[in-house]
Amino acid sequence: MLMPEACVVDTALTHPVCVRSPHSVTDTHADITYSLMHFPDLTLTEEETRLLNQEGIVLPRDLPLTKAEERILKKVRRKIRNKQSAQESRRRKKEYIDGLESRVAACTAQNHELQKQVLQLEHHNVSLISQLRRLQSLIKETSNKAAQTSTCIMVSVQE
Repeated sequence: MLMPEACVVDTALTHPVCVRSPHSVTDTHADITYSLMHFPDLTLTEEETRLLNQEGIVLPRDLPLTKAEERILKKVRRKIRNKQSAQESRRRKKEYIDGLESRVAACTAQNHELQKQVLQLEHHNVSLISQLRRLQSLIKETSNKAAQTSTCIMVSVQE
């Protein structure tokens, strides 16, 4: 008699692995029982155990699992992966936001420095405009006076 296919979960708890029992019609009941007893025990993580308890589901500790039990275990493991993925996504988002906040702080500080510099330059500009006006008025005053005649002497020496 051939045993039906049974799916088992490997001890690394990664993926179910299907195995076929190689028993023939001539195998005795004791041989079948002996071979079934050599399946490894089902090992669950704390998170898997907690989720199973939360849903009120009890899985047997020995393998193989039934198809329904495998689906339940697969669903629980998917929930755990989704939860970890969501946590990682939130962590990455927080890092991104923190980076943006630090850039905003740096830009704000630079903006304040530039505003101070603009104020200083505006004051300096006002001062230069004032000096320019005074110089223009001085030139205007001197140009309005009548031209004075003066004598200029030029000496040239030749050898």
